Amino acid sequence: MTAGDPGQIFREEAAELLADLEAALLQLEQNPTDREPLDTAFRALHTIKGSGSMFGFEGAASFTHHLESAFDRMRKGELAATPAMIGIALAAKDHIRILIDDPASADAAAGDGILARLVEQSGSATMSACPRQEHDDVERRASWRVRFRLAPDVLERGTNPLLLLDELRELGDAEVVALTDGVPPLEELEPTRCHIAWDVILTTAHPRSTIEDVFIFVIDETELTIEPLSASASASAPVLAIASDGPAPSLREPFDAVPQARPSAPSKAEAGPEKGKAQPAANSIRVPAERLDDLMDQVGELVIAHARLKQLISDSVDLQIKSVTEEIERLSNGLRDITMGIRMVPVESLFGRFRRLVRDLSQELGKDVVLTMSGEETELDKTMIERLNDPLVHIIRNSLDHGLEPAADRVAAGKPPQGRIHLSARHAGTRVLMTIRDDGRGLDRDRIRAKAEEQDLIPPGAKLSDAELFQLIFHPGFSTARTLTSVSGRGIGMDVVKRTIDGLRGTIEVSSTAGGGTEITLGLPLTLAIIDGLLVRVGQGRYVIPLFAVEECVELPPDVERRHANRNFLNIRGALVPFLRLRDSFGVRHPPDLYQKVVIISSGDKRVGLVVDQVLGDHQTVIKSMSKLHADVANFSGATILGDGSVALIMDIAQIVAAGQIQEPRREAS
Repeated sequence: MTAGDPGQIFREEAAELLADLEAALLQLEQNPTDREPLDTAFRALHTIKGSGSMFGFEGAASFTHHLESAFDRMRKGELAATPAMIGIALAAKDHIRILIDDPASADAAAGDGILARLVEQSGSATMSACPRQEHDDVERRASWRVRFRLAPDVLERGTNPLLLLDELRELGDAEVVALTDGVPPLEELEPTRCHIAWDVILTTAHPRSTIEDVFIFVIDETELTIEPLSASASASAPVLAIASDGPAPSLREPFDAVPQARPSAPSKAEAGPEKGKAQPAANSIRVPAERLDDLMDQVGELVIAHARLKQLISDSVDLQIKSVTEEIERLSNGLRDITMGIRMVPVESLFGRFRRLVRDLSQELGKDVVLTMSGEETELDKTMIERLNDPLVHIIRNSLDHGLEPAADRVAAGKPPQGRIHLSARHAGTRVLMTIRDDGRGLDRDRIRAKAEEQDLIPPGAKLSDAELFQLIFHPGFSTARTLTSVSGRGIGMDVVKRTIDGLRGTIEVSSTAGGGTEITLGLPLTLAIIDGLLVRVGQGRYVIPLFAVEECVELPPDVERRHANRNFLNIRGALVPFLRLRDSFGVRHPPDLYQKVVIISSGDKRVGLVVDQVLGDHQTVIKSMSKLHADVANFSGATILGDGSVALIMDIAQIVAAGQIQEPRREAS
């Protein structure tokens, strides 16, 4: 199915609407009196029903209609938004997704069961009836004159006026007249523009608000009047067929009271502003993710080609060539930033998925849990967002099952009965720190150690820090669950988390307090494509240090090197900063430069110096993944191609600092 296929377009839009619907339902469950999520849910259902019918998804449209009717009654105060109703609505939302994504696999019996529960909870056996049959009491019926003229570009934006008329007919007896006086001569006719207005005499038991809801998605750009008619006026109103040519004089006069956007056949000069006025509808377009990936690949190749050009003309004295090269650099940098910006999306789209997960799991486990969030506006590469879903699901499931205690145990420990899980995200330089924190019992250090010794992961009595001990939970097959449940106990999940985060060049840090909860922090790069780097030389090899971690560069004092070979601290403006000699870490045998440099970097809350032979300058780094043969090479997260065609390795700052913390004490002890 191509990206331009109407069915696929509807599925994409329906996926967004269903996500909005789920978020609104969960918000409504927390605050049943809040009108905003109720209106949001109704609008989503209304759109899915109308668009589904338009694009041929009749099963989804018919099923959605029943749920829409229930929410219409909620909006009128006839039905309460109880937890049971929200549960049924969430189950119905899942069934609607199946009816849209894969109608052939939809379980009809499951759908009928959901509708039966809906009828039972609504307290009305007429829920499955269509709206026109729901209020067939003649004594309560009233007549209305509905006159509307849609925006000229409404057809171009996918709205079908005939569907609006069909919805009016569903509300009762409708007598429709088309007003064609706005239709221009044939030679000036634009077939994609809407030139017709309508006048409808509607007799219905529904209130005015229900009639207005028919136009809910076009109301801002529609000339609409809804006037009540007296019983005598309704009885004497002529029954008119839909006019195909010429105006309707008897109805034209009252319609003129409404400001007319196009009272007569427009000239070409008049048509121009209307086209300009319609432009906001095209402010955004849908682009397949594959095209964005291809665009990023091309931008990466452009950056590499520019680096080669810059290398070739480095010794040139031709000022014109240098000027053109600088202009190309400016343009490629701008194109890079724009392309990366297109791929960035707020993590809100990721976090929002977990409200339903926490709700369903807390009910399954019999725990009262609330999910809170902060930093949802933090942006991350779309590819990162997609690949983070499964790791976060595993972490949240473990927090609910292992971390949070039952209400009785929490009260006995002096905690509130309701458990809490908090998701947060924030920028740290050009990285994003994503934290999952719960206020549960914390990790059981003794049990983790016992399980690790049982599986021969560590020798008995081994001395490990808390950070090292907690990293064992990411080992394949490792689980401390005492019982096997549908949620956990099989030792599958946390190792997947570790592999996925490593594949994203990220880090995982775990901290826990006995009885105070557990906090897991994921450190993630903003993008997987291009970064700014600092190119350095160590021996004869060249390496890239991610620029987000670099604070400053200083010269290594000669006396430190000659007189204090084991001294690992520099005095930087009164602050002691430890440093690592990369020559030793990389096993370089080439003689060191006379004047070595120290690159001061920040890793977490620590400042560390990296001693290099030479700082070569900044470098636009197009990240290339390491091959499978080099997947286990420590201290490096990838590679890049330099202007002369050679390869430079990209340093993994966290790994280098961690390795240095282990090596330096050993070196000092020896």
